[in-house]
Amino acid sequence: MRVKFLYLLVLIIALSSCGEYNKVLKSTDINLKYNYAKKYFDEKKYARTYTLLEDILPYLKNTPKESEGLYLLAQAFFYDKDYPTATQYYIQYYLSYPKGEYAEMARFNAAYAMYLNSSDPRLDQTSTVKALQNFQDFLESYPQSDKAQEAQEYMFGLQEKLAYKELMACQLYYNLGDYMGNNYESCIITAREALKNYAYTKYAEEMQMLILKSRYELAVKSVEERKASRFREVIDEYFNYTNMFPEGQFLKEATKYYQIASTAVEKLQDSSEGA
Repeated sequence: MRVKFLYLLVLIIALSSCGEYNKVLKSTDINLKYNYAKKYFDEKKYARTYTLLEDILPYLKNTPKESEGLYLLAQAFFYDKDYPTATQYYIQYYLSYPKGEYAEMARFNAAYAMYLNSSDPRLDQTSTVKALQNFQDFLESYPQSDKAQEAQEYMFGLQEKLAYKELMACQLYYNLGDYMGNNYESCIITAREALKNYAYTKYAEEMQMLILKSRYELAVKSVEERKASRFREVIDEYFNYTNMFPEGQFLKEATKYYQIASTAVEKLQDSSEGA
């Protein structure tokens, strides 16, 4: 009986709440809707908050409540995890109120919402690039902000995501090998560009190793006239790798390529001198 009573009580409260919300929704009283929007936000009923605020926002224009209402609207969408819509309203806020009370947080949250909405590395990274740019804009606008270090940490995470996407591209080129073209050369070019753009990435060692492995494959599969020069390139890349990662996790494998390349260069040189 007690469980049944509690269930009925909860149901009555829920129905009462829905009835209250529907009455507010149908009301033409702007102040009433605004106050209830704030009340629902405090109660974490974000869908109700943004539904009411979007309804009355045009009527708040040029009033003291417009600024707060617009920021609250962005916050409601953000906490409801609709990050693209939240971003739009954050941007609208700081463009409309560049010196407003919430301008700094609106600019930060716009970038942070983009960060949370950033695509998986296997997908198009336009959203990731936009998030990076918006964090950069935030830091330029508020270099002394309490959020500056946090913004930099998020930027580093976004850069790592872009670096990982480049690593996946390198691995794909390497795995394709000489299928329908010289994919080893594409692997080298892509890895070098990634190392230039993301010099401090945790994927740097894997990228450098892929360059070495690609050089080795090119040397092995090269025509006889070019083998010597290409094996020398393998040796060069081995030293690049060991200089960058003297205790690297791929050191044993890298040394194997170096030894094969060194032996090959010696034999080719002896053969050339003998001829």
